[in-house]
Amino acid sequence: MTLTAQEQLDRIARGTEQIEPKNELLQRLQASIDKKKPLRVKYGIDPTGIDVHLGHTVPLRKLRLFQELGHHPVLIIGNYTALVGDPSGRDQTRARLTQEQVEANAKDYLKQIERIIDITKTEIHYNGEWFSKFQFLDVLSLTSKITMQRMLERDDFSKRKEAGSPIYLHECLYPLMQGHDSVEIQADIELGGSEQLFSLMVGRHLQANAGQNGQICITLPILRGLDGTRRMGKSLGNYVGVGESAREQFGKTMSIPDELMPEWFQLLTDLPSTEINQLCNPIQTHPMAAKKRLAHEIVQYYHGQVVALQVAEDWEKQFSKQQDPDQIDELFLSQDQLKDNKISVVKLLVLSGLAASNTEARQKIGAGAVNYGPERTKCTDVKMEIELTSNLVLRLGRKIKRIIIAQIEK
Repeated sequence: MTLTAQEQLDRIARGTEQIEPKNELLQRLQASIDKKKPLRVKYGIDPTGIDVHLGHTVPLRKLRLFQELGHHPVLIIGNYTALVGDPSGRDQTRARLTQEQVEANAKDYLKQIERIIDITKTEIHYNGEWFSKFQFLDVLSLTSKITMQRMLERDDFSKRKEAGSPIYLHECLYPLMQGHDSVEIQADIELGGSEQLFSLMVGRHLQANAGQNGQICITLPILRGLDGTRRMGKSLGNYVGVGESAREQFGKTMSIPDELMPEWFQLLTDLPSTEINQLCNPIQTHPMAAKKRLAHEIVQYYHGQVVALQVAEDWEKQFSKQQDPDQIDELFLSQDQLKDNKISVVKLLVLSGLAASNTEARQKIGAGAVNYGPERTKCTDVKMEIELTSNLVLRLGRKIKRIIIAQIEK
């Protein structure tokens, strides 16, 4: 059954920060129903890195919702805007990427994004399709559409101006380029993060200047990462990757602060608000149980119900019942890596990937975080050597690895 315009609006508005203008969105939704013409909903993503994390999925999930409501998603891969770098929310100039870096990053983006939206029913453009054809007169024409006074109204630019931090001219091109994308694809709606409202409104302005109906601008909150304070980002080490294993996704989610759960439930799951309120009320639901449900919902979305149930069971064994999980990643060692069937515990931690460096391995051993074998023998001496037996299990906190000695073929 087709939802009414108001019912669609209610679902769209969930978890949003701003809808500009909201009354016009209701009118567009009603016109879409009356004319049986889906709205064109734009979302742009710049391939500035190679990993898509849960923070990126907040607007992508909203794009998927529009898709489920029968509207037409348009995904812009910003291979040219990425060369400029989005200044939104930044107090300093963003490092510029080379064209080669951008193209390399873009290759794997769609493979990750298709976990969230139906790529086969999505219109996809690289904005190099039009910007690569621009001549200098086209750039002059685009820059004439906005004043410097208006550009300096941007919150990030005004703060940098007051602080005496540099604002480079190429950064001012970014909102104009993003706005021109909307003109090119004739967007009815554009989605973006909360710090991008200025750029989205520039798109609305440029469309009106081009004789089009200005797009509705919808912004969504910036997802906070595992630390519960800063925005999720790979450089900050506080992220959950879309392409990570079910075990990593579940374990990382279980590590978030309790106060982060309402935000993650709202922005990363499809659970009804009434159920979220119940899960996040410690009087009704124990925080540990709520967090397990959150981790299950996230893993289920990216890996399926069967895998989500298995990884939850493994986590329960490992951390609630102090048992090893059924599925443990393995490290194969050859005899020539051993001496009298022994190996330094520091070296083994690094080889297994449980520790990133010898220094970290020594720190973890000193903190009493490392144990091995069925008796969970603790490693307390950084000079200690472990005698390897078949299928020895090595543990560092929540991390675990099974050590296999490879048999030499005769």
